[in-house]
Amino acid sequence: MKTTFPIVAPDPDDPAYRLVTFGYVGRDGDTCDGVLALLHTVTDKDRHSGDLTPHLMDRQDDGSWSITYRLRADHRASYQLHPFRGPVPGTTRADWLHVLDHAVPDTDTDTDRLPARDGRHPSSVLSLPDAPAQPYVRRREGVPRGRLTAHEVAGRRIDVHLPDGEGPLGAVAVLLDGEMWGEVLSVGDTLDNLTADGAIPRTATLLVHTLGPARPEDLSCNLAFVDLLADRLLPWAQREFGAPLDPSRTVIAGQSAGGLTAAFAAFHRPDRFGNALSQSGSFWWPDGTEFDTGSEWLTRRFAAGDRRPARFYLEVGLQEWMLLPQNRHLRDVLLAREYAVEYREFNGGHDYACWRGGLADGLAHLLGPSA
Repeated sequence: MKTTFPIVAPDPDDPAYRLVTFGYVGRDGDTCDGVLALLHTVTDKDRHSGDLTPHLMDRQDDGSWSITYRLRADHRASYQLHPFRGPVPGTTRADWLHVLDHAVPDTDTDTDRLPARDGRHPSSVLSLPDAPAQPYVRRREGVPRGRLTAHEVAGRRIDVHLPDGEGPLGAVAVLLDGEMWGEVLSVGDTLDNLTADGAIPRTATLLVHTLGPARPEDLSCNLAFVDLLADRLLPWAQREFGAPLDPSRTVIAGQSAGGLTAAFAAFHRPDRFGNALSQSGSFWWPDGTEFDTGSEWLTRRFAAGDRRPARFYLEVGLQEWMLLPQNRHLRDVLLAREYAVEYREFNGGHDYACWRGGLADGLAHLLGPSA
């Protein structure tokens, strides 16, 4: 009988943990000199420190490969496997990009898969039993389907998701890195599920394409970019679709640098963006490391500036060693300034496998009936 991976077993020393074994069997005739396990952010942390050996699988007597991790029972992560020939992959950026270009999903599993872009292979998804529920991310039978259309506004590609049926729109959501959410991750399924359950009102969702060469400039507390969204995009959505121009019913959401930008939009233009949803926000910006004295520019602006009429949903992964302290710091500053803040830490990394559930939770919190 074929073994299905990963194998999840109790940790005999602590019921809060699990022993998780990943395996690689390969196809008939395949040969390799080693297999690297890529557990999102966990492997990357050791790559940053220059040592990938903790993630090299062991060869078994039958020619297969396996590795066992001790993980807390609420861990969620996308993962891939990289069978290689020759020496162990290096840890430079170029080496890592080569690994990511050739890593493959687990073919010996029946777990969920996370799509990829730019020609890369999808990832498998590990969700241990105590990981937060993600009730909205998968397409449901019988749920009315919304529609997704492509547009251009002020030279920017914008995809717009509108809910099924007729009736006024009650909210607007602006999603940065919209080409990832729309074209790759099919966020329309999530939006349709949220709407069908009454978790959010009928919402115009504006998916702003930001993954091109201009991303580092656009998503770095850029006044002109945020003003474009506030003064061109939102009025356009009102004219075209009847979307409300009400900051209390408008959310801007982003991940990583997009999370930084979402929070900055609420700081710079609270007259348009009354709700910010930041996932794993890069609040270290603008400096190269978290240790620079000039870093956390936006957090210092919130600490020193006038209080804005804005609400926040912030989340960050416990595995995100380069972001966790800065997100906690922003939370503390916002709470000290008496902002309305919902703050969560999930046991995972810089990972769409985690963010897709958090996005749904954040939209429901900021736009839902109790908002």
